[in-house]
Amino acid sequence: MKYLQNSSLDPHFNMAFDEFCLEQLKADEPVFYLWQNRPSVIIGLNQSAYAEVNLPYLREKGIVLARRVTGGGAVYHDLQNLNYTITGRIRDLDKDYPAYVETVARALRQMGVPAEVSGRNDILVDGRKCSGYAKRMSKDRLMIHGTLMYDVDIDTLTQVLAVPGSKLSAAGVSSVRSRVANLKEYLPQFGDIQAFQVALQALLAQDDGEIRLTETQLGQIEADAAAKYRTWEWVYGHSPAAAFRVGRKFACGRVEASFSLKAGCIDHLRFSGDFLGNLPPDRIAASLQGCRFTREAIAERLSEEPVENCFDRLSAEELAALLLEA
Repeated sequence: MKYLQNSSLDPHFNMAFDEFCLEQLKADEPVFYLWQNRPSVIIGLNQSAYAEVNLPYLREKGIVLARRVTGGGAVYHDLQNLNYTITGRIRDLDKDYPAYVETVARALRQMGVPAEVSGRNDILVDGRKCSGYAKRMSKDRLMIHGTLMYDVDIDTLTQVLAVPGSKLSAAGVSSVRSRVANLKEYLPQFGDIQAFQVALQALLAQDDGEIRLTETQLGQIEADAAAKYRTWEWVYGHSPAAAFRVGRKFACGRVEASFSLKAGCIDHLRFSGDFLGNLPPDRIAASLQGCRFTREAIAERLSEEPVENCFDRLSAEELAALLLEA
C-alpha cells in the first residue's frame, strides 16, 4: 500500500486528518498512515463524554479529550501508542475490513508477535488485547483505524476510563493488566516506538511509494479541526442523553441532585434530601435548565440565584462542585 506521513501529535487535528482522508483523498488504491497523539482520550461517535470518561482526572492531568467520527468505545492514547489508518474505495477493500486489519496483524507476526484478529474489533496476543479498531463509510469509500499499544501507561489508561460503574472502575489495575498487552514485551529488537513504527511502515508499504498532501490540503484539515473537532459542540455537545445522580452531606443537610444531560446541557434537574432552607430549590433547578455542563456556565447561572436561601449556608461554588461530581 502507498502511505502518507502525519507527524502531528494534536488529537483534534488527527481526527480531522482521518475524516479528510476518508472523504476527500481520492487515491486510486488503498492508502495507510501511522500516527500518534499526545496523552488523550478519544471517545466514539455515539458516546457520552460525561458517562464514559473520568473528566476530573483528565482536567487534573492535562489530558486532552477528543471525539472521532467512528463508533466503538473510548480509548486512551499516549506517546507509547501507535495508531494506524487505512482508507480506500469500498470495492478495493471488498467490504471486508477485517481482511485489512489482518494485514496489520500479519505484519506484527512477521516481527515475531503472535497476533491474531479476534472478537468484534480486537487484535490479540496470547489472548490479551493489544489493539482495537473501528470503521466508517462515506459514499464509496471506507476508513479503518485502530490502536497498537506499544508501551502504554496502563495505570493512566485505567484512571481515565474508570467512571463509576464502568468495567474498568470495577476491575482495577491488576485485572486490566491481565487483559491487555503492550507489544514492547514481544519486540526486544526495537529500542523504542519510533523504531517499531519505521519497521511496521516498511512491512505495510512493501516498497510502494509515498503520497504527499499539499499545503492547501493541510490547511483545510487544520481549518476543519478548528471549526469542528476542537469545539465544545462536537466534543461534549454531541453526547447522547445520559442520567446522573449525585449527593453529599453539607452544613444544611444532605443534598442530592438527579438530572440528565442532553446534548451536553442540563435537563430535568431535581434536588432532594434532608437539607434546610428558606425557599424551595425549584427555582434553582429551573434556572439551570438548558445550561451547558461546564464549571463556568453553571457558576454564571448560579451567581444570579439565591442559593443560600434554598440551601442554608451552601455557596454557589459548593453547589456547582456537587453537580460536576457527576
